[in-house]
Amino acid sequence: MQLSTCGFNGIQPFQSNALNSINPAPDTCKLCLPTTSNSTYPPSKMGPKTVLITGCSSGGIGHGLALEFAAHGLHVFATARTVSKMADLELIPNITLLSLDVTEASSIAAAVSAVAAKTGGTLDYLVNNSGSNYAMPLLDVDLSKARAMFDVNFWGMLAMTQGFAPLLILAKGTIVNIASVTSMMHTPWAGVYSASKTAVDFVSETLRREVEPLGVSVVTVVTGIIKTNIFANAQVEPLPGNSYYSAAAKEIHAMATGDHDIKETLVGDYAKAVVGDVLGGKTGRIYRGYLSTFMSIMPEWLRDHLASSGKGLDKVKSGGVPMKRISVGDDS
Repeated sequence: MQLSTCGFNGIQPFQSNALNSINPAPDTCKLCLPTTSNSTYPPSKMGPKTVLITGCSSGGIGHGLALEFAAHGLHVFATARTVSKMADLELIPNITLLSLDVTEASSIAAAVSAVAAKTGGTLDYLVNNSGSNYAMPLLDVDLSKARAMFDVNFWGMLAMTQGFAPLLILAKGTIVNIASVTSMMHTPWAGVYSASKTAVDFVSETLRREVEPLGVSVVTVVTGIIKTNIFANAQVEPLPGNSYYSAAAKEIHAMATGDHDIKETLVGDYAKAVVGDVLGGKTGRIYRGYLSTFMSIMPEWLRDHLASSGKGLDKVKSGGVPMKRISVGDDS
């Protein structure tokens, strides 16, 4: 595991303009301050509250959330599989960078140990944000790639929750799961991705009821359309040569690469709203980002219309079924 922070290994503190008006630049991170010998409290209770966020690569939702939580004075554990992709966060004194792969049990265990060592065994907020995208007609989906995406989007979220549960329970903390408006729409070519985010939503709301007796809160952020770089790492591949949907190849590629003219909420604006909700004590589902609230009240027939519009389905219908897909074998 790679661990990098301000006072933890001697990097000079830096206070961005965004933080100056809220939290003047300290000489060192509050988590680095020594406690008195007769103290009976873990270090985290002597300093700021703490939050760990997954998927903090630059340009994404996690990166924006890390900046906003830090601006509110929390100590942020920002994580990503590749630390260099969030290197700019290293300059902020109350952000610690951790290398973390949410699909690897050993990586999660190492992150738990690193956080516990710095906080005395507690964590106030866990934000499960890591995600990957995959756009492909369901009849053409590569199941191995679909499973890999589920490992990140869904199983990774659950594994992180299980791993950090003892720290969250001790802190009476909060779990924040980043869900998606796609769970309310049946969008052609996005079936596998939408299924993974629907699973996140369903489990998050079930978890909220299960951990409430343990003193832990859960927030499910139904996220609308946000301007991020999620498509930069998306699995973009051509349709199989014998796909029934070749006539809609252009539209499918556009979805896979995020090539659309839909209005998007800026990451910074989204992060401000979400962090305000979380620190304000909201629980259950909250709706943030373009179209999220509107989708929640929209009748299903209208959601279906919007989901299917411009996806090339009319081209598929008028093009007929390619007979080359059909193979006939002998009976021997």
